[in-house]
Amino acid sequence: MPTDSSYTRSLSPEYALLGLLAQQPGHGYDLHQQLLTNLGHVWHVSQSQVYNILTRLETQGFITGTVQAQAKLPARRRFRLTVAGRRRFETWLQTPTGSSVRAIRVEFVTRLYFARARSKQLASDMIEMQTAETCADVERLRRMLVELPTEQTFNRLGLELRIRQLASIVEWLNECRVALEIDT
Repeated sequence: MPTDSSYTRSLSPEYALLGLLAQQPGHGYDLHQQLLTNLGHVWHVSQSQVYNILTRLETQGFITGTVQAQAKLPARRRFRLTVAGRRRFETWLQTPTGSSVRAIRVEFVTRLYFARARSKQLASDMIEMQTAETCADVERLRRMLVELPTEQTFNRLGLELRIRQLASIVEWLNECRVALEIDT
């Protein structure tokens, strides 16, 4: 599992916000509502966190905001992706997730949401790639378990748990195909 800051950022809701803006420009409140509605059990983000992330993304040049006046209400900022922001999102969308349970639960599900919004084929390809990567990791862990001395009880228990978690993810990935109506 990568340990650099790019890995940490990939588990940030900033990519979900970039993805929502890739679909259409929006206001901070609307983006927060979309996040809650579509990915609320994946990302637990407050309204203030959304605004802070939007401010950071604008400072970094990934989005741009324009002020829109409203009659009898405070002005609102409408955000849209810049070319750099679209490139950042597209790069993230095409990057494999890895086999960490948390990364699959958060990052892969978010990627799959945006992939499915584009096409069944992209979602299918993403599920296929994640399944292959996860199966390969299960096999790698099984080989490690075979080579581990039996007296290393806690190391063995830890590996067995990881194997079972990843095996259940493979089953879940197959269920994703059914839920998303993707032919197998």
